[in-house]
Amino acid sequence: MFENLEELIKIIRDRKNSSPDKSYTNKLLNNKSLSVAKVKEEIGELIEAVEKNSNKIHEAADVIYHLMVYLEANNINIEDVMSELKKRQK
Repeated sequence: MFENLEELIKIIRDRKNSSPDKSYTNKLLNNKSLSVAKVKEEIGELIEAVEKNSNKIHEAADVIYHLMVYLEANNINIEDVMSELKKRQK
């Protein structure tokens, strides 16, 4: 199941080298204000979907994708985030 997340991370990292004209991910990686706006927008849409009990999975997927791109754009490695979460386990 989590192989999909690992593949997403790989794709996001690979898209750093693609053309922004051809890659939405590359556009987000190179435009931090757009990336921030999309994370905020998608979180709002997820909250609304949960409140309305509709389209929650789709919106959650959008949040995860945009968050992963935002982290990568800001040189925050998901591996470091996962290590921090591991430290917090009791």
